[in-house]
Amino acid sequence: MTADHFEDTVTTLIERIPFQMFKVELNTGEQIEIDHSRAIIVRDGRAVFLGPGGTLHLFDHESVNQVIVEPVGTSV
Repeated sequence: MTADHFEDTVTTLIERIPFQMFKVELNTGEQIEIDHSRAIIVRDGRAVFLGPGGTLHLFDHESVNQVIVEPVGTSV
């Protein structure tokens, strides 16, 4: 994923009103659930996400396999 595509995609998702959770799947298979729009910062193809309990996730566009957006009403 290019840096611009990554940044554009994530920025669009965090600016949605109302905010809806989404996941970032890394090349390792790990999925990071982005559960709050103000818990993630994206800049220059890199991201910092502060998860529940203070878990810090650092990743960049090269480590992202896909961004997963679930249709509204399908989250369990």
